[in-house]
Amino acid sequence: MPSFPRLLSALPLGFAVLALAAPGARAETYRIDPAHTQIRFEVGAQGYPVTKGVFRRFTSNLAVDFDTPARSKVSFHVAAGSLETGTPVLDAYVRGPVFLDADRFPEVMFESAAVEKLDDHRVRVSGVLTLMGVSHAETFLVDVNRATGTASLSLSAEGRIHRSDFGMVAGLPLISDDVAITVATLADQP
Repeated sequence: MPSFPRLLSALPLGFAVLALAAPGARAETYRIDPAHTQIRFEVGAQGYPVTKGVFRRFTSNLAVDFDTPARSKVSFHVAAGSLETGTPVLDAYVRGPVFLDADRFPEVMFESAAVEKLDDHRVRVSGVLTLMGVSHAETFLVDVNRATGTASLSLSAEGRIHRSDFGMVAGLPLISDDVAITVATLADQP
C-alpha cells in the first residue's frame, strides 16, 4: 500500500505523452484539465487484493512540439497529501512517515528530460521523478490522440516504478516493490 505514493509521481509522465502528437505542427502550450484527469496507482501485497488509489491535487506545465517531439517538455507537481484509496485509515497511514511522509515531503515532482516519438500516436517520455526528497530516472509510455478540428489532446500514460528506489522500503517483500501508474487526461490550449 505504501507504493501508492510512487504512483503519484507517475502523473507527470502521463502528460508528457502529449509530446508525441502528429507531425507538422509548431510548438504549443497545453493546459491539463483537472476535471478530466485521473492519476491512478496499483500495488499488490501477498494475501491481499491489489490496492488502488488516486492523487487528487496536481499542477503541470506542458509544451508540445509536434514537428520535433524531442523539444517537447513537461513538468508535473503532485500533492502527496492528496492520495486517496477510499479507506481513510489507509490514506492516513500511506501519507504518514512510513510511506509518503507527506508532511516532510509535500510534493512529488516530475521533470521530463527526453521525449522520443515511437509512432504517430505514441511517445516514450523519460525524466526525473522526485519523491520523498529522492530523485530517480523514470520512463513512461504515452498514447496521444488529437481530435480533428479541436485544440485538445487526450493522453494516456503508463509506467512502473520501484518504490525502494525512493527509500520507501516498509513492508518489503510482502508489499510489492512494483507500483503501476496510469495517467489519463485531457489537455487544451489556453
